Amino acid sequence: MSRRLARETALQVLFQLDVSEEKSETEKIIRHWSEEFAVPEQSIPFAQELVTGTLEHQTEIDEKLSTLSEGWGLARMAKVDRNLLRLATYEILYCPEIPGRVTLNEAIEIAKIYGSAESGKFINGILDKIVTGAQKTEEKR
Repeated sequence: MSRRLARETALQVLFQLDVSEEKSETEKIIRHWSEEFAVPEQSIPFAQELVTGTLEHQTEIDEKLSTLSEGWGLARMAKVDRNLLRLATYEILYCPEIPGRVTLNEAIEIAKIYGSAESGKFINGILDKIVTGAQKTEEKR
């Protein structure tokens, strides 16, 4: 299973939904981008989970990102960075079977491909805080 392709597909879908604000066609958009990236059939459910989960928890995710992105409101962020942060935050907070550091590293690598020259550093700075916070919460349990 290619989780990287699934993550890239999820990013494309979230980006498109952010730009178009058309949430009713999510399944169709996931299929389109899965075909575009030649995502293996067994990886598509992971992409769907990432998109669906991110959208379901977007309000909480956006609140968390707003508090951690000092001086950078969500509206001010590049759309790629904003959606990659949402996607990775969902994965860190709601997919405990995936190590947070793995998600952080994947997000940085994807940011280098789709974002600006500074995206990797920006993504790393915010997601590192989320991973650290999630690890502290896990240790308390």
